[in-house]
Amino acid sequence: MTNNDIVPGFDEERDESLKIRLETVNDVEGCLILFLNGYIDTYNSNYFQKKVLRAIEYGFTRLIFHCNGLNYVSSTGIGSFTAFLKTVKPRGGDLVLLEIQPKVYEVFQLLGFSQFFNIKDALDDAVRLFRSGRGRDSGSAFPKIFACPICSKKLKAVKAGRFRCSECKTILAIDMAGQVFLG
Repeated sequence: MTNNDIVPGFDEERDESLKIRLETVNDVEGCLILFLNGYIDTYNSNYFQKKVLRAIEYGFTRLIFHCNGLNYVSSTGIGSFTAFLKTVKPRGGDLVLLEIQPKVYEVFQLLGFSQFFNIKDALDDAVRLFRSGRGRDSGSAFPKIFACPICSKKLKAVKAGRFRCSECKTILAIDMAGQVFLG
């Protein structure tokens, strides 16, 4: 099945800097996986937005962005993801960023955007989120809201890992149980 079979006209325009392959999730209504390969920056973000908005207009409001092949996202690219979230939420949808590369995740974290997105490491977890009919997971420690142990800034972690406090820049680590440690 080609991209055009899933979303008519999807491949009318191409950009070698960002390749997108579509796949539907058959048992979840309106769910689409977008396999991203390349990068998203100021120069190709309009192309990226046009492609994804075409899929949304076609009725896909539960979007899973498979980011394993995405090696760079600028702040403009993050703005694109935010725009998609604002577009699908009123339609009962949501989006998941899947298998996001550590260096790409760090950009989301440093700009303070990681708290707005569902970020998953496994496709099954992303699909389960939409299959349950809820936008957010409720069976884990995440998302976790806590105070930075250094400056007391209120922070939100969406998954275990290392990140930097947006206020004092202290490196923090959070484990699977939601316990916060210094760097």
